[in-house]
Order: sequence, then C-alpha cells, then structure tokens
Amino acid sequence: MRVLLVEDDPQLARVLALELGHAGFAVHTEATGRGGVAEALTGQYDLVILDLNLPDMDGVDVCRAIRAVTDVRVLMLTARDAVEDRVRGLDAGADDYVVKPFAAQELLARVRALARRPGTLAHPDQPLVLGSWQIFPLRREVVAHGEVRSLTPREFDLLLYLAQNPGITLTRDMILDRVWGWSYGGGSNVVDVYIGYLRQKLPSGPGDPQIVTVRGVGFVLKLPPEASG
Repeated sequence: MRVLLVEDDPQLARVLALELGHAGFAVHTEATGRGGVAEALTGQYDLVILDLNLPDMDGVDVCRAIRAVTDVRVLMLTARDAVEDRVRGLDAGADDYVVKPFAAQELLARVRALARRPGTLAHPDQPLVLGSWQIFPLRREVVAHGEVRSLTPREFDLLLYLAQNPGITLTRDMILDRVWGWSYGGGSNVVDVYIGYLRQKLPSGPGDPQIVTVRGVGFVLKLPPEASG
C-alpha cells in the first residue's frame, strides 16, 4: 500500500515515515499543501495522511482539492480537538482523523482500518451507470437525466457506497463506518437524514434507481428492471 504523508514538521514526518515503513507501507512525504495536492493527483497512492495545519494551505482546502478529482482515502492529523474543526475536516471529505498528540500504534491502527475498506472502482474515471443515473467517482459528479445534480461531499460518499452495492441491504452501522468513519460518535439517525437529502436531490421516476428503506435494518439501492436485467 502506497501512502502519501503531507506533514510540514520534519521531525514528525521522519518518525511517521519510519513507523509506516516498518509496518510495510511505501511512504512518500510532502511538506506543503500544494505539493501534497499535486502528488495526490498523480493517482499513485492508496492513502493520504494529511496534516490540518500546513504553511501554505489549510488542510481542509487541501482535502477538498484532492476530493474534487480522486477518491483516495484521507486520514487527517489535527492538533485542533474542537468539534467544529473535526466536522470541517470530515465534511471536506476526510475518511478519518487523529488528534495530536497521538501514539504511533493508534495511527497505524487507523491506517490499517482504512486499508481494509473496499476500494471504489478499478477504473474510477469510468462512470457507474445505474438506470438514468451516471456517477463519476473521479470527478465526484452525479448526472441524472442529463443534468448535473449538486451534492455535498458527504451526500456523494453515501450515494457512491449505495451505488457500489446495488441490491444489497446496507445497515446503518455499515454506512456509518464506511461514510462517516468508525470514530464518528453521533447517532445513526444522521444516515436517515442524509438519505432524505439524496431522495430530494435525485429523481425517482420510471427508469431511475430507488433508495428503499428496509425497516429496522437500513437501506438498499434498487435498480430499475431494465438496468438490473
């Protein structure tokens, strides 16, 4: 697994690179946000470890820039433990975060957990075509009936997870773990809220997929007959 470490503290970057290397990961280090974005967009990495405080760019902006064109996993490092800062990072597209100071064992455990998550697509530049919907993971764009639908990063991640598992009932806990990250401490009702957002923004007529509630369990994306057959 190839890891891009974006950290401007040279001592911390060196320690983390050594720990990750000893754990079997191939690590490349960048000290600036712009360098991190440019390197992440090469598509060579499975995971980006991103410091929130960088000398040239806010880490949230770096995460948004990466998320605009790639679905690489992002683990954010932050010295800010305020809830609003964590929320900003997650809403920008980060998959998980670690608050400084942290033990190397914790960081490695988070990295391994992200590494176990299934990948998105072998060729993410190709759209997922589901009836009248087209989902472009690389561009993070959804087109329905020829019209681009505006989704927030979290809404897109939720839709993509459903779209990658059509016909499979996903429990609320599964969705929370995949879309919000295992460190999320809120209630599972947030999944229902975001499902509601998707239903409002995406068409659900003939030829469209349907996001169906499985009472007491979770949700399933059902394809129209012509798409599933």
